[in-house]
Amino acid sequence: MSIDIQEEYDKIHRYCYYKVGNSALAEDLTQETFLKYFAQNSYIEHGKKLAYLYTIARNLCIDTFRKPQTEALSDDITDTDVIERLELNITVREALSTLPMKEQELLLLRYANQLSVGEIASIMGISRFSVYRTINSALASLKVLLKEDFL
Repeated sequence: MSIDIQEEYDKIHRYCYYKVGNSALAEDLTQETFLKYFAQNSYIEHGKKLAYLYTIARNLCIDTFRKPQTEALSDDITDTDVIERLELNITVREALSTLPMKEQELLLLRYANQLSVGEIASIMGISRFSVYRTINSALASLKVLLKEDFL
């Protein structure tokens, strides 16, 4: 097998965790993704393994949750640095949530999972130019949203 299973497992887990926001559920979805992947012996022989893994994971996440779930913050947090970092994370997540799902996924694949533009194009089924254009548009939108929040 030509893919490094551990590296791909970590990427798929990160992707699932971002989508569902629950570590245990993301672990289950990641395992189910690989089970489905290995169950399809006919496809494993045909290439584009990473794209197929992401497609399976994406479909499983969509099937599991159709709307985002939020977690309650604990009252035990007192350190100002931690609070500021949490506020920044919340602000960035809120700004990201205003973007269309396609742009959110592209940013996740590019920056959280550090995939190349070619790999993203293969996974999403769009051209490399479209990936570049959409990512740049999403980053510009985020910049405007975050500037408004911090002014």
